[in-house]
Amino acid sequence: MRKTIIKNAPRTNARGQPRPRVVPLWRTRPALVLWTMLFAGSLSLGGVWAWNNGLVTQALNQIRASIAGVSKKMGFTVQEILVMGRDQTGRKELLEAVRLERGEPILAFDMEAAKRRIENLPWVQTVAVERMLPDTVFVRITERTPLALWQNKGEFALIDNNGAVILKNEIGQFTNLLQVVGEAAPKHAAALLLTLSTQPELMMRVKAAVWVGNRRWNVVLNNGINIRLPEDGAATAWARLAEYERTHKVLGRNVKVLDMRLPDRLIVRKEPKTGVRKKATGRET
Repeated sequence: MRKTIIKNAPRTNARGQPRPRVVPLWRTRPALVLWTMLFAGSLSLGGVWAWNNGLVTQALNQIRASIAGVSKKMGFTVQEILVMGRDQTGRKELLEAVRLERGEPILAFDMEAAKRRIENLPWVQTVAVERMLPDTVFVRITERTPLALWQNKGEFALIDNNGAVILKNEIGQFTNLLQVVGEAAPKHAAALLLTLSTQPELMMRVKAAVWVGNRRWNVVLNNGINIRLPEDGAATAWARLAEYERTHKVLGRNVKVLDMRLPDRLIVRKEPKTGVRKKATGRET
């Protein structure tokens, strides 16, 4: 009987169906992705070791470039940057800090360097930078909370709830915030705001606060009355003033200073009569 030979015919199984082509596991796409990530991780560790030992070489940079090239061919390129938490931080200055263009190899992106640059932006308190393979970089920002305007030596700055300076320029939109005065005022401003907030009706009338003698506050109301709070028990004194106002309306009288520093009494100094000028006798403490 004559035999017929079919070249390159696919092998069949017992049921006569073509057998699927077997691809070696190491050549599958998931395996290539895994190998690429392992190479990238090993190169990062090697880079740290080499840097610490002063052995950063051109060969290492070439290997990194090769890995980046392979990952780019596989589609691991930046196509999108997702940002969460950005409110005051400008889009342009954020992108300049990220330093990443569309189409660049995502595995070659230095996330730690980008994180350090973003943390230096004025409004940024904390930041996390992550890769979302295959093509997205995710940036999560926590911005500082503006607390008050700090006046010191004739200059103004916006400070956050930790007393750190956020901005020294372009602070016009924050003029509604409390003004605190004094070199060490930012350090104590958050505690002051907490005390003032215990009496909301009084707090609405506060315009500024002066840190006196590096130990206590003078609170200035929007009608010019100066409230001298004690070094200890400021919250108790503030509550006492609120009660005095509810029962005696002391803030509507011809008053210049209300001294709350003694726990059992209120010392009132009235406005001087027209034409009478009082000579200053010394510094207040």
